[in-house]
Amino acid sequence: MSKKHPIISVTGSSGAGTSTVKVAFEHIFRRAQINAAVVEGDSFHRYNRAEMREAMKKAEASGNRNFSHFGPEANIFDELEKQFKTYGETGTGKKRYYLHNEEEAAEHNKRLGMALKAGEFTPWEDIPSGTDLMFYEGLHGGVVDAKAGVDVSKWVDLLVGVVPIVNLEWIQKIQRDTAQRGYSAEAVVDTILRRMYDYVHYITPQFSRSHIDFQRVPIVDTSNPFIARDIPTPDESLVVIRFRDPKNVDFPYFLSMIHDSFMSRPNNIVVPGAKMGFAMEIILTPIIYKMLENKQKA
Repeated sequence: MSKKHPIISVTGSSGAGTSTVKVAFEHIFRRAQINAAVVEGDSFHRYNRAEMREAMKKAEASGNRNFSHFGPEANIFDELEKQFKTYGETGTGKKRYYLHNEEEAAEHNKRLGMALKAGEFTPWEDIPSGTDLMFYEGLHGGVVDAKAGVDVSKWVDLLVGVVPIVNLEWIQKIQRDTAQRGYSAEAVVDTILRRMYDYVHYITPQFSRSHIDFQRVPIVDTSNPFIARDIPTPDESLVVIRFRDPKNVDFPYFLSMIHDSFMSRPNNIVVPGAKMGFAMEIILTPIIYKMLENKQKA
């Protein structure tokens, strides 16, 4: 970890809702005039979209039904750790973008003067010097691969986990991928099943390493996520916020600021689902300011 070049990492599974946390951080950065180097987790996938399809076919033909974007075979964990280490030491590094759709492709093609397509990567570019901190959002911001000797988490100054209960996570993924990405429900369920081994071994262990976890819990029936017609709304949810080290957490202040919040354990605070973004900003803002103070002193 580095006081001079701090790193914030938001990590969560596909469909977990990490974008909500990203928006909260964007609000904080804008108000505090923080110049953040933004690194996207998808840019550290090993394969582009077409290559991934071929790699999946080969894996399945060889009897591997667990090949997925969640595991080490489909990612470059060593390069991700190198990026975190390099930024922490120097405040610089490399980044690229994975182009999820034609709109993103058009945006970056205009910027780069290229003709890339959706599902491809942009070339690696230098992170501009002089940024205040690095902000990562993706699947593996705290990943450890013991076999490969990779530990991304040890370079992170603030690791935030976004962890809805698994049925809600699956509902969100099924709804998003069918409505926005054109997949059939059957194809999405197949993806969930294929990813399960890597989910257990590479995704969930990160949330024991995170400094703060935000877990959305619906208060409506989600017992069969594969037939759910809608995603439970924020008003139909609670958010459990877990602090790994509660000794310096000002719980009385948070309880006074977040209406209808309460403590369920000595290191947990529970807030209404509709207050999730507000709670994030209330909790994370002083942490970020403290990081910047330490940066100035380093």
